Amino acid sequence: MEKKLYRIEQGKMLCGVCMGISDYLDIDVTVIRLLFAALTVCSAGTGLLLYGAAAIIMPVKPA
Repeated sequence: MEKKLYRIEQGKMLCGVCMGISDYLDIDVTVIRLLFAALTVCSAGTGLLLYGAAAIIMPVKPA
């Protein structure tokens, strides 16, 4: 089965982007959330911009 990148609605905090990325990469969701937080703080909001773009572009995983 082919892997696809989706936003995951179950267990989400905001839009489900980090849950989808962690499921796709088989990494703990906390690591992904920390990376987005670090990008936001250390690079003048880049993480927030990337998260927003991903929330708009990534489709929601079908039930």
